[in-house]
Amino acid sequence: MFLWGIFISAFLIGFSGALMPGPMLGIAIDGSLKKGWSAGPLIVLGHGMLELLLIVIMLLGLKDFFSKPAVAGSIGLFGGAYLAWMGYGMMKSGIKRTVSIEKQGAEIRAGTRNFVLAGALVSAANPYFLLWWASTGLELVRQSYALGLTGVSVFFAGHILSDFTWYSAVSFAFSKGKKLISDGVYRWIIIFLGIFIM
Repeated sequence: MFLWGIFISAFLIGFSGALMPGPMLGIAIDGSLKKGWSAGPLIVLGHGMLELLLIVIMLLGLKDFFSKPAVAGSIGLFGGAYLAWMGYGMMKSGIKRTVSIEKQGAEIRAGTRNFVLAGALVSAANPYFLLWWASTGLELVRQSYALGLTGVSVFFAGHILSDFTWYSAVSFAFSKGKKLISDGVYRWIIIFLGIFIM
């Protein structure tokens, strides 16, 4: 397989995964409504750092450790609890009316590190993310490694570019659209996203 083939297939496979709704999409929409378009790219940065770590783990041969039932089960329990906690917090803030689009304007510069951390934590807490990397992701890394570290680097670049493309577009659209959304509609969106994440 040539490098361009690796890049294009990684981008398309990654894009098909990025388009699927999940907790990361909910966090990206919530973040873009609160703090603007940069939420999506920052969330993907945290997500990408975790993915890069997983690729390094695979290259070092530690995947067997993470496929042990006790380890996978612990990650699943932590992940489920974390997602439920996030969803509950979003629902609570929507129901109690503690969130407001108008209040968010003053906080745009605050908390950019939180989005990076949220991207990593939401990904780590999602059992489907770990299952994908333990199966499909592992096979794609193995195929890319036929061209050495260059092949793996090109695979990662194509894969993460798909996430940056999609989540940047989503964040941009929602951050611009928030001018058309009332506080009441915004609170219902937050409640829905909280239920969705749980």
